[in-house]
Amino acid sequence: MFSFQVFDHPMSRGFQNRFSTQYRCYSVSMLAGPNDRSDVEKGGKIIMPPSALDQLSRLNITYPMLFKLTNKNSDRMTHCGVLEFVADEGICYLPHWMMQNLLLEEGGLVQVESVNLMVATYSKFQPQSPDFLDITNPKAVLENALRNFACLTTGDVIAINYNEKIYELRVMETKPDKAVSIIECDMNVDFDAPLGYKEPERRPHHQEEPTEEEGDPSSYADMDTGFRAFTGSGNRLDGKTKGIEPSPAPLGPSDIKRGIPNYEFKVGRITFIRNSKPLPRKIVDDDDAMNRFIAFSGQGQSLRKKGRKP
Repeated sequence: MFSFQVFDHPMSRGFQNRFSTQYRCYSVSMLAGPNDRSDVEKGGKIIMPPSALDQLSRLNITYPMLFKLTNKNSDRMTHCGVLEFVADEGICYLPHWMMQNLLLEEGGLVQVESVNLMVATYSKFQPQSPDFLDITNPKAVLENALRNFACLTTGDVIAINYNEKIYELRVMETKPDKAVSIIECDMNVDFDAPLGYKEPERRPHHQEEPTEEEGDPSSYADMDTGFRAFTGSGNRLDGKTKGIEPSPAPLGPSDIKRGIPNYEFKVGRITFIRNSKPLPRKIVDDDDAMNRFIAFSGQGQSLRKKGRKP
């Protein structure tokens, strides 16, 4: 009898745990079937044949299943997840934006390899159009769209659908690696300025107010005086007249004064201005003030006058 001893080499064990094969790729619109699979275009996952699931189940791979797609003709690569295993044998279906990143045409060959990626902690995106700024809350929209993605690769241009409009975003940076997994992760998201975006010109807040030229007071006399208070004549109930009826005095140029605008006016504040002017204070010397007032120097008065006794 002969016995053979097989050595479990680490190189052979690592090779067995790796899935690697080639498929002909097509866009999701070429997928046959009555059901509409437009949901595949909204994410970063592909559809593979059932034989791939059979082969992956025999390998000791980690979950979730992540794959590296490579176009050897153009030396372009990206990463993705798998959605279903319902494609025809030898064929896989990719989102259209993924085929554009790989520079693949319908029926082109793509290399599919299983990989393990680190969990993402940071990512930075650059919108490819200024129209992305019209979205009210872009971070919330991106967070909702990334739920259909399994991983991100630096340099890819992903496409998200919002309000029946497709927005393209370039992945500028990912941490801690150039390709990361975004499944069940706490990732900080940042945005770069969109392509073709121009910052609006800033106008100075404080503009020079035009100076108003002082007009000639003599020209105010030609103005319509309108209503003047206390210039009419009064009537008595008994019909008698007393004195001379007052007549309105002519308005001279010196009586008309042009108002001064309030340059410190602020919206929401009401200022009450009185026409009466405070009387000027009289300057009195300290000596005169002391001489004028003498304490306990007045004369007293008695309610009952005292007479002399006889």
